[in-house]
Amino acid sequence: MPNANARLNPPSRQRTLWRMSLTLLVAMAVTGCTTLGGAGPSAGGIRGSVEDGVAGTAIQVVELNGRVNQRLNAHKASTTFAQVFGESSVSPTIVGPGDILDIGIWEAPPAVLFGAAPAGVQLAGAMDVSSTAEIPQQQVGEDGKVTVPFVGRITVAGLRPDEIEAIIVSRLAGRANDPQALVRLVQNETRTVTVLGEVAQSGRMVLSARGERVLDALANAGGASKAIEQSTIQVARGSVQAAMPLENVIADPTQNIGLRPDDVITLQHQPYSFVALGAVKANAEVPFESRGISLAEALGRVGGLNETRANVKGVFVFRMEPSDAVDPLVGADAPTTADGRVPVVYSLRMTDAQSLFAMQDFMMQDGDVLYIATAPGVELERFLSTIASAAFTIVATSNALNSQ
Repeated sequence: MPNANARLNPPSRQRTLWRMSLTLLVAMAVTGCTTLGGAGPSAGGIRGSVEDGVAGTAIQVVELNGRVNQRLNAHKASTTFAQVFGESSVSPTIVGPGDILDIGIWEAPPAVLFGAAPAGVQLAGAMDVSSTAEIPQQQVGEDGKVTVPFVGRITVAGLRPDEIEAIIVSRLAGRANDPQALVRLVQNETRTVTVLGEVAQSGRMVLSARGERVLDALANAGGASKAIEQSTIQVARGSVQAAMPLENVIADPTQNIGLRPDDVITLQHQPYSFVALGAVKANAEVPFESRGISLAEALGRVGGLNETRANVKGVFVFRMEPSDAVDPLVGADAPTTADGRVPVVYSLRMTDAQSLFAMQDFMMQDGDVLYIATAPGVELERFLSTIASAAFTIVATSNALNSQ
């Protein structure tokens, strides 16, 4: 009768080892899809997210094509300085409280109001010489008015110098002989703009009658203190704001708009970047110039697709878009975040020539996430490779035991 503690004979030991191996392989087969997880969601999983939502907000998946690019480019064009603030002509010189005016009044001969000689004094040809009223410089009061001799208090705030001249002449009509007036803005306290941010010297700049523009204000502040290709310039006028890459304003004269009093110009050092994930040659955060790069250029900067893993039908760009930029694309009822943006995934299938044109026209934005899905067969290949590795390990262990 064999001892219960006797060692198993080689055939029994081999059968036991293979039972254990099969159990291990089955367990790996059941859990393989989760334990061997891929680099991210599949292409089908992303396109199916329209119904699912993220953090309570539905994701809008938009197929990238020429029509989509046309809409996005049109929205971008509508946010330029020329479109937001209108024509780029300089503003007229307007008088305001605190300004100092130099006012001159002339009366044609024979002078009636300003040419009377002192009593008992006769000046040869006095009646043939025009007379001038000597008026000291006037500072516009808080009420917007100044005092002019023989005219009284007149409102000048909000008027151009030539309009003030016309008021003075009209008030003197019938009292002076063919009166003439000349009004000159000596000191301007209200026609100023403020320049802030990454400039050599922040401060206020007085607008002259010549009419300064955005780049004039930047030059007056000493220019940009950071790299131009990484700078964004913002113009705020009342409650309206717009921002553009400084490179674009320099390159396009129509964006170098005329300034208005109380404008605020802010230069920001804003390096742009996108994040590349998934089946690309290198997962990384990639900086790019503020003038922008296309999706094709973005793929080039990360080394292109990983040819052994990438799904050419699964190129995606994740972005938070302003609702007005994508209304025609996703519908007016698309859910938005608290700040009025829509989570959008732009999808591109690189299986035809049209997709290559679309990716050249699609411009990347700061904060975009570029994701390349893994090809469907890659995960199966990885799983089978893992199973094969485990099987060979078990066989090697079995052979080692049998050799004992």
